[in-house]
Amino acid sequence: MKKVLFQVHWFFGITAGLVLALMGITGALYSFEDEIVDALNPDTLFVQPLERQLSLPEMVSKVEAQGKDKVSMFRIEPDSNRVAQVWFQPPPGQRRGEMHNFNPFTGAFTEDALGQDFFGFILNLHRFLAAGEYGKQVTAACTLILVFFCLSGLYLRWPRQALNWRVWLTLDWAKKGRSFNWDLHSVFGTWCLIVYLLLAITGLMWSYDWVSNGMNKLIGDPPVAGEQRRGGGGPRPGPGPKEAVPVQTAAPDYALIWDTIQKTAGPDLKAYNLRMPQAPGQMATVFYILKNAPHPRALNQITLDPASGQLKAVSRYADKGYGAKLLVSNYSLHTGSYWGLPGRIVITVAALLMPLFFITGWLLYLDRRRKKRDIRSARGEVSTATSGSASQGPAWLIGFASQSGFAEQLAWQTAGQLQSAGLPVRVQRLADMTEQDLNQSHNALFVVSTFGDGEAPDSARGFERTLLGRPLSLENLNYAVLGLGDRQYQHFCGFAQRLHGWLAERGGSTLFAPVEVDSGDSAALQHWQQQLGELTGSTPATAWKAPDYENWTLNQRDLLNAGSVGSKVFLLGLTGASDTRWEAGDLVEVLPRNAPSAVEHFLAGLGIAADSQVHVDGLSETLGQALRSRQLPANRSHLVGLHAQALIDALVPLAMREYSIASIPEDGSLQLIVRQELHPDGSLGLGSGWLTEHAALGASISLRVRRNSSFHLPSEPAPMILIGNGTGLAGLRSLLKARITQGEHRNWLLFGERNAEHDFHCADELNGWLASGDLARMDLAFSRDQAEKIYVQDRLREAADELHRWLAEGAVIYICGSLEGMATGVDETLRALIGEEGVQSLIEQGRYRRDVY
Repeated sequence: MKKVLFQVHWFFGITAGLVLALMGITGALYSFEDEIVDALNPDTLFVQPLERQLSLPEMVSKVEAQGKDKVSMFRIEPDSNRVAQVWFQPPPGQRRGEMHNFNPFTGAFTEDALGQDFFGFILNLHRFLAAGEYGKQVTAACTLILVFFCLSGLYLRWPRQALNWRVWLTLDWAKKGRSFNWDLHSVFGTWCLIVYLLLAITGLMWSYDWVSNGMNKLIGDPPVAGEQRRGGGGPRPGPGPKEAVPVQTAAPDYALIWDTIQKTAGPDLKAYNLRMPQAPGQMATVFYILKNAPHPRALNQITLDPASGQLKAVSRYADKGYGAKLLVSNYSLHTGSYWGLPGRIVITVAALLMPLFFITGWLLYLDRRRKKRDIRSARGEVSTATSGSASQGPAWLIGFASQSGFAEQLAWQTAGQLQSAGLPVRVQRLADMTEQDLNQSHNALFVVSTFGDGEAPDSARGFERTLLGRPLSLENLNYAVLGLGDRQYQHFCGFAQRLHGWLAERGGSTLFAPVEVDSGDSAALQHWQQQLGELTGSTPATAWKAPDYENWTLNQRDLLNAGSVGSKVFLLGLTGASDTRWEAGDLVEVLPRNAPSAVEHFLAGLGIAADSQVHVDGLSETLGQALRSRQLPANRSHLVGLHAQALIDALVPLAMREYSIASIPEDGSLQLIVRQELHPDGSLGLGSGWLTEHAALGASISLRVRRNSSFHLPSEPAPMILIGNGTGLAGLRSLLKARITQGEHRNWLLFGERNAEHDFHCADELNGWLASGDLARMDLAFSRDQAEKIYVQDRLREAADELHRWLAEGAVIYICGSLEGMATGVDETLRALIGEEGVQSLIEQGRYRRDVY
């Protein structure tokens, strides 16, 4: 239901929204027509008062003599020096005749007021789009849609803590991009909700007869004989009804008419509008307002015989019931004048804000289109990259298993090199690979990472369980394996080695020896590239390399856990000069720098000046600058006696550090959540120390974004269970932000840290999301806040029934944080709750995703 409403709300918003924006602007302009026209025409709309105004018969005589036609309608203010207005009989087929302003003291026509034609056009746009009856139908339909916008928007935005007014009415000005547009749309929509419902309902009174008739029956008083039922009157009421009451055809007696008006209205008469019958035998109608009227449209009505002046019916505003008063006041309600000047200002501001919703709606729509286009483009590139003509022979199978996206990236680079040599390729995840795929392939390349200490990546667990170890016959398969790992672990490239061993046992022939890559070692990658070149008989045009590092500016560093007994945790914000994009779940690789004090300490005793010039990658810089990007060994004895350039050449560059991105591009900055790593001697870790202490605000940080597709949002909307601890909140935070901008609210967060008082990172933000309903549920585990330590896996176990319900609805599990302890504990808990088969099924379906370290 909610998804359907969202789609309809969005569709109407980018279509009918334009008409509503135009109606809002024109309505706001028209709201102060009288004041603007009066200000523009002080000498035209006001005349020098004389001893008395002309009597009504005298006015008729003089204006008919000048207009050479019969009067149809007057609008007169008896005790004012404001010009009066007269309308003459309309030509056949027209609603109104010619209108003139005239001096009520002399009867002479006056000049037309400056701006009247403009505001007439504005009113025509507002009610008819300047397109007659067709335009009226369009504006009427859009007014109905405005009612739908109000009700559907209220339903779609309904927060979990509906009684918290801040959730409804406060705007987070710190947000940027899509998040800010979403806030503008929803928060200002809430502010304007009641006003827009009022505008829509009162507007519908003029749009559809069934609305005005229905409202009259619902809340109106029983009709008075001879009373004209109206929807409250528009800006300039037209001629009266055409009901035939054949009484007489004698000429009207304006003296008797004026006598009846005076006697009925009394001495408090302020202004009246006299409408003469359109045909012989009809009654005349007078709408008048008193000096003490509660608002400008508190109209009273007289029906009289124009020939005799005989009163036929009178309907006084003060005598009406509350509902009938509202109906008569429809125009005042629509313009806000029912509540005086403050009401008019509120209505005008709300009307002027109408384009805001059209603009923000379109921006949100275009952002959604852009993301879908990027996805289609990526899929198109995949399709192109994996295609091959039959004349080129069977396609090479390239299988990959990636935990953080690097193996996937290398698999596509491998495919590109083979394609450039004219070979057809087919790239496939190991998770999707079947026995048939292996049996039908003659040549296969496997690019696989090893997760943790020898484990297969999450996405390849199903492949290892169902295929690896089965007694298949692969004697027709030629293969090679590229393994990615980290030599810090005992079982370096363990999964790649198991895969290679199984393929060999099953009769496969190795194209060349397995290539093992330690932490992205470029030499090992070049060796793989060279081996591919020998296979294809073509030399690669360029050596593979990761995207260049870019210089980003560090402009935010907020301590998140002041007073904590643990290491300090910071929220960092960086902005780049380029338009680098990333997706929620992606990573950054940061090149750290040594602290100036560490460089100074390292050079002490070597006898080399820090300002000595050296060359690094073809660029000249000082030795002190160059040493900031080099590993500085504690034992310097083998470096004594070297000159500056030799010293730099002998030192290994610092390795990059990976961090999960904690923001989305719409936030306007790339944010990280980083904990300071403390060594036993009290010194800070290289990466965390550089980012959280040594680099000054405004300093340049070298980093590059790395795609981590295995931790992206699901391709189709689904409930999400996000589990993490400590700085693992970073990756989960970016996913939550992306989900919220998409309008998806089925998000369940389980987060753990030390103490609630000091270590609840981004607490205000998370609690705000919970209150607004953007987080459907949040379970917290603060391990040190009670005698018995509690962790996120304990909270998960306590919510076992809820977990089963969410998984039954197709929920995807995301885990971000420490591998040791948290991720392992959560994995064990899940296996205990849903079984080994259940966890394997989630992995194979792509519903169990981890970014752990």
